[in-house]
Amino acid sequence: MVQISQNLVDEMIAHAKQSLPNECCGILAGPGSEVVKSYRMTNIEASPFRFSMDPGELVAVDSEAGDNGWELIAIYHSHTQSEAYPSDTDIRIAAGTAELWPDTRYILISLMNPTNPAVRIFRIEQGKVTEEPLDVA
Repeated sequence: MVQISQNLVDEMIAHAKQSLPNECCGILAGPGSEVVKSYRMTNIEASPFRFSMDPGELVAVDSEAGDNGWELIAIYHSHTQSEAYPSDTDIRIAAGTAELWPDTRYILISLMNPTNPAVRIFRIEQGKVTEEPLDVA
């Protein structure tokens, strides 16, 4: 079970709101399954419907995490007008990501109700989506 502080959840939600009208994206890293750092990434798509992370930023994050002995625990992004559930596009992206980071989870932040955003975490393996509990402390 992924463990994350309420402060980092609040940071993801703030990132999602600040990125409107586009989707935001980022990476969560830390030792084992404990998130200790959130990396805001640039959505080079600049789109309300999809995201792609800046490749240069991704290399830098992977390097810093490796230097600290951290895992890339989760990729997060927002859905601006839909529920916090992986879209078909998200599932296709996860298939490519699985080769590099097979244990990565996916956190979605839905801003359908901006005063009460939904935050959910999923494992996506071979096209199968499984929701997991998120331990927020």
